[in-house]
Amino acid sequence: MRKEIIINSSTAQNRVAIIEDGNLVDFFVDHPEKQRMVGDVYYGKVARVLPGIRAAFVNIGLKHDAFLHFSDIGDRLEALQGVFDDDDPADDDDDNEDNEKVASKPQIELSDKGIPKLHKGQDILIQIIKEPVKDKGVRVTSSISLPGRFCVMLPHDNKIGVSKKITDFKERKRLRKIARGILPRNCGLIIRTAAKDQSEESLAGDLKYLVKVWEEVQEEIKKSDPPSLIYKDLSTTISVIRDLFTPDVSKVFVDQKKLFKEIKNYVQFIQPALLDRIELYKGNEPVFESFKVEEQIKVLMGRKVPLPAGGHIVIEHTEAMVVIDVNSGRYAAKKDQELNSLKTDLEAAREIARQLRLRDIGGLIVVDFIDLEEDKNRKKIYDELKKEFKKDRAKIAMLPMTEFGLMQITRERVRENILQSMNEACPYCNGTGYLMKKSNMVHDIEKWLMRYKNHGKYKKIKIVTHPSMVNELKRGAISTLLKFQFKYFVRIKVVSDEKLNPQVFKVYSAETDEDLTDEYA
Repeated sequence: MRKEIIINSSTAQNRVAIIEDGNLVDFFVDHPEKQRMVGDVYYGKVARVLPGIRAAFVNIGLKHDAFLHFSDIGDRLEALQGVFDDDDPADDDDDNEDNEKVASKPQIELSDKGIPKLHKGQDILIQIIKEPVKDKGVRVTSSISLPGRFCVMLPHDNKIGVSKKITDFKERKRLRKIARGILPRNCGLIIRTAAKDQSEESLAGDLKYLVKVWEEVQEEIKKSDPPSLIYKDLSTTISVIRDLFTPDVSKVFVDQKKLFKEIKNYVQFIQPALLDRIELYKGNEPVFESFKVEEQIKVLMGRKVPLPAGGHIVIEHTEAMVVIDVNSGRYAAKKDQELNSLKTDLEAAREIARQLRLRDIGGLIVVDFIDLEEDKNRKKIYDELKKEFKKDRAKIAMLPMTEFGLMQITRERVRENILQSMNEACPYCNGTGYLMKKSNMVHDIEKWLMRYKNHGKYKKIKIVTHPSMVNELKRGAISTLLKFQFKYFVRIKVVSDEKLNPQVFKVYSAETDEDLTDEYA
C-alpha cells in the first residue's frame, strides 16, 4: 500500500489530503482566518461556577466563555490522551512494576463532596480540548498536556503511559525504562506510537523541547494578566506532519515553496531520517487534480455518496443528529433479497465509516440500513462497522442494529465538521435547504395588498422582488399581476432585483419612492 500526504497551499487556505493507493483517507483544512485552537493554553478567570451541571465557565478573552467540566479538572490522563495523542489511547495500568509515580501537587483542591473548590474571579490555567461549534464556546481542561513527535508531557501529573498500539512487551518495557530515566520531576509522560523502535536520544530530544515549551509557558504567565493567550499550538498543517507523517508514508508533496521550507525545517528537527521524502510539487496542473483528490473532495461536499455496486448513501445534517440513509440501487430484485440487501449494507458500512472520518462528523449519528431478516446478518454489519472504526482516531461508541435496520453511533466531536468549516449558511434559506414556494410568496404579496387597499394613499406602487417571482407574477394571459390591479384598485409596476432574497419583496411608492413595505406588512 502506497501512502502519501498531499498539501495544497493558496492565499485563502491550506488543504492537506492523506491518500492510500490513490484513495482519500483523511482530509484537513487550515483557514488563516479561523485557526486551529485545540492545544492552545490560556490564562483565564473563572466567570461562573455551576455545581448543578458540574461545570464552570472561564473567561479567556474569546466571544464565549470556555466550558470547564468538573471531569476535566485535575489528573485526567486517559481523557487528555484521547485528545492529544490522537492516534490511539495510552495504557498506564499494565507493567505496574515499571510505573514511576512522580509526586505532584493537585492544581485544584476538592471539597468534601468531591466538587472542585472553584470560585468566581479565580485565576486558572486551562487548555482547549474542543473547538467552538456554532454558538457554543470552546471546551477546556485544567490538566495541561504538551504533545511532541514521540511523547506527550503532562506537567503536574504522576504517571508514565505507553500507547496501546505498541503491543510488544519488551518494547513497552524499554520505553518505560527510557521514560523513567529522562523524565523531569513533577511531570507525567505518554509515549506515543511513533516512539516505537526510537532511540533514547530521540525521545530525550523530543522531551527536552517540550520542557522548554513548558518553561516558556510558566514565564509567560508571570508577565500576563488574565484573560490572555499563553501558548499557541501548531497550525493544522504542521500538526498533521507531526502526528501523521510516519515511516509508512512514502512521500509528502507540497505545492508552495514557503510552506515546503517550513515543513522541511520542522521535520529536520523532529525526525531528520524522513527529510528525503518531502518533495516540492512542480507539475503543470494543480496538485490535487494531479493526484485525483479534487474529485473526491467534491463528493465530501454533497449529500449523496455512491457505492461500488450501484447503491448509495444519503447524509443529512439536522440540529440534533446526523441521519444516514442506505439505498439499494441495482440490488432491488426480490430474488435473493436478503443476500442483496446484505451486500449493499456491507458496502454502506465501509463507506459510512470512511465518510464519518473524512467529514469529521461528530455527535449522534443514526444509520437507516436496508432491512435484514436474519440476526446473523445484522451482526455482520455491526462487526464490519466495528472493524472499520478501528482506523478512526476519534472515540466511537455504537449499538447493535435494531430489527428495523437502525443503528446508533456516537463519534467524538473535537471541532467543526468539514461541511461547517468549508461552507456558510445559505443567506436565502438560512441553512434550512428550503425556499418558500412561489405560491406562498404570491399569497404574502396579496395579504400586503389587502391591508394597503384599506389604508394606502398612493394610486401607483412599485413591487421589487427576485426575477423568479417577477416571472411568477407576470405568468399567463391574464396574469396574477393584472388580477391584483383590478382587485385592489392600484397600479402596480414590478421590478426585478437579482440581489434580493427570493423569499423577500419590497414595495415603494411609484411617485415618491417611499418605502411602504413595513407599514402594511
